[in-house]
Amino acid sequence: MKFSDKHIHLVSFDVPWPADYGGVIDVFGKLKAMHALGVKVHLHCFQYGRKEPDVLTNFSNTVHYYQRNESRTLLFNRLPYIVISRANEELLVKLAADDFPILFEGLHTSYFLSDPSIQHKRRIVRAHNIEHDYYKQLARHERNFARRYFFNAESSKLLKYEKVLANATAIAAISEKENIHFSHQYQNSFLLPAFHLHDKVNSRPGKGEFALYHANLSVNDNVEAAEFLMNEVFKELNIPLIIAGQNPTDEVKELFTKPSIHKLIADPSAEQMEELVSNAHVQVLPAFSISGIRLKLLHSLFNGRFCLVNPMMTANTGLESLCIHAETAEDFKKRISEIFRIELKQTEIDRRQLLLNELYSNNKNAEILLNNLFDGA
Repeated sequence: MKFSDKHIHLVSFDVPWPADYGGVIDVFGKLKAMHALGVKVHLHCFQYGRKEPDVLTNFSNTVHYYQRNESRTLLFNRLPYIVISRANEELLVKLAADDFPILFEGLHTSYFLSDPSIQHKRRIVRAHNIEHDYYKQLARHERNFARRYFFNAESSKLLKYEKVLANATAIAAISEKENIHFSHQYQNSFLLPAFHLHDKVNSRPGKGEFALYHANLSVNDNVEAAEFLMNEVFKELNIPLIIAGQNPTDEVKELFTKPSIHKLIADPSAEQMEELVSNAHVQVLPAFSISGIRLKLLHSLFNGRFCLVNPMMTANTGLESLCIHAETAEDFKKRISEIFRIELKQTEIDRRQLLLNELYSNNKNAEILLNNLFDGA
């Protein structure tokens, strides 16, 4: 195999298992795809709550763990908290001990990017977002004053810190929006679409009995989406909505205090979530900010039936033609009623498979990444 004798370091901002939210889905999908191509991956993970799962050893040559420094004193550092809290000298020693190229997952892990001891290596940074824009959007949607202050301060720090990317051999941008930004700023960016957990489209033809919104329910953008759906879209629809996801806030729980046909499923298992996505008739996925690509959209297209979204959800993804779009609450109501009168046909599933294979093939995209890491090897 072309890459069977190759070694790389992969530095992950979190332990990428369970692969249950966007960022770690991308990391784990990438890890599996590179392993399948014969690459020997030396995985480095920052820990802040997650365990050390055995499954990672199935796809890695070595796995190393580092405790993330969550001291509040770091909030007053001039560097972004997401970066300085992952500055671990033990990691640098391991990265500098050989000539293997390095993949830094996110600006989060880039503290040592410009360190002299690794300047002889190829060093690629995976850009999941334009981070200062992402944190500005988080601040805009945040209701808690202290958290809003943190997001705004972090955004300002990230804007200044981003210049470190000029030291990267290349930047692997997750969508065209990010690629345009980084290409303009640093002239060393290439497009590398999101990795995922699927080998083929497993959508079931026919009809389901309910609509589904699934997300991390502690993220303020997702809380806003849940409130929009419950208060403005499904309030007068006689169609059941299930909202499912990790760590629902009190605001989300408050939406379900009165008896109704709608249901909250908090902290579902991976198996339970798979069943929900597969059995739903439509995934209703509004977004109120543009950032990278929403991995839940890819997950829904691979495993679910219809996807009803607003333009912010599909922006810069190339997936617009596979989704049904709405903007206002009235648009969503109308589209949902229409969707529940039709069945998903096998021809639509086949069309979905063709486009997803073209844009989001893990194997093809892993080869693009590895060619950049090994300078066209």
